[in-house]
Amino acid sequence: MVGMSGKRGNGEGSIYPYKNGFAAYAWVTTPDGKKKRKYVYGKTREEVHDKWIKLHAEAKNGPVATRHRTVSAFLAYWLESIVKPNLAPLSYVSYEGCVRLYIAPHLGTKRLDKLTVRDVREWLTKLTITCQCCAQGKDAKRAPSRRRCCAAGECCEAYASRRVIQAARDALRAALTHAVTEEEIGKNVAALVKVPKPRRRRIKPWSAVEAGQFLADGVTREDPLLAAWVLVLCLGLRRGEVLGLTWKSIDFEAGELYVDHQIQRAGRQILHRETKTEDSDDFLPLPALCLKALRIRRAQQIGDRKASADLWQDSRGLVFTTKYGTPIEPGNLTRMFALRTRRAGLRVIPLRNTRHTCSSLLVALGVHPKVAQRILRHSQIAMTMEVYAEASEEEVRSALGKLSEAMGGTG
Repeated sequence: MVGMSGKRGNGEGSIYPYKNGFAAYAWVTTPDGKKKRKYVYGKTREEVHDKWIKLHAEAKNGPVATRHRTVSAFLAYWLESIVKPNLAPLSYVSYEGCVRLYIAPHLGTKRLDKLTVRDVREWLTKLTITCQCCAQGKDAKRAPSRRRCCAAGECCEAYASRRVIQAARDALRAALTHAVTEEEIGKNVAALVKVPKPRRRRIKPWSAVEAGQFLADGVTREDPLLAAWVLVLCLGLRRGEVLGLTWKSIDFEAGELYVDHQIQRAGRQILHRETKTEDSDDFLPLPALCLKALRIRRAQQIGDRKASADLWQDSRGLVFTTKYGTPIEPGNLTRMFALRTRRAGLRVIPLRNTRHTCSSLLVALGVHPKVAQRILRHSQIAMTMEVYAEASEEEVRSALGKLSEAMGGTG
């Protein structure tokens, strides 16, 4: 190494004193094919020397950018090259929306390597007091005759919710994590800023009595989605899992159902794709009520196919389809559930809250505890027995009497 004189050693190249430390440069080929100097900086000669060696190695491997990217440029690269090919389509849609609507308009022009904790904190604070109707020009996009708030000079104060702010921060944190991995920056400043957690609205799930009334109403009206509601309430299946079921995934002889696909809307596409993880895939035993409802559904679909004739479109053998055989929109299933709930004269709850009703309904249906344990995915039978102890009242059982009779005495 060199002495205290400050002169560079043999083979060190252009290392020289600079401001409060040292700097160095090497000639590199930029992504657009030009030859340029790329500089590195550090407090000690040793630090700069190490960076200089790495820079030479980079230059030998291929093109090197001489200018640091802006936050917008990095996020565009991250979305296209990292998120799109490697994550679920829904994740891309979510991240892309956060970047376009909330991150890029505020932080996009900043240099990635100069982004600070303070910048991120100030951005999140600004988000809470920025009307998104004004920022995104929502009212301005309407026809002049239909403008009613921000574009008409009356701000509607549509501020971002806690959930939106958390999602925006999480998207930036995920992108910066990748920037750290690629050694573009030294630390993830978004991970160092805390955001208040969104509060969850507690909604009381249906009792087995209410669920029984809902299903009995569906039987009376010959609801083509009856089997979907039965699977949601008795097996605790999610919306996408129910809509993604195919006839191949149902074994009527063994009385089993295999959950491995789901229907999702991702932007402008409806996707029939695998479930999120392998742990989500499962063989579930079908109680008699579920088997009966699925047989009824099969007969309904055959009727729909005959009635629509040439208009029928076969959607990979999906169990639940429109009357023309096309997949059902996930959002439409949610709306249909709310509509049928009101029609049955019941308290409206979100479709996803029906999972909590599943356990008490299995008790009411007289499903064996070992079978219920598999359906509820309890690791210990003691957990299932607790549910059975809580929900074994006689009135709960009798609540499903009407339903059983309407479906031909199915237990």
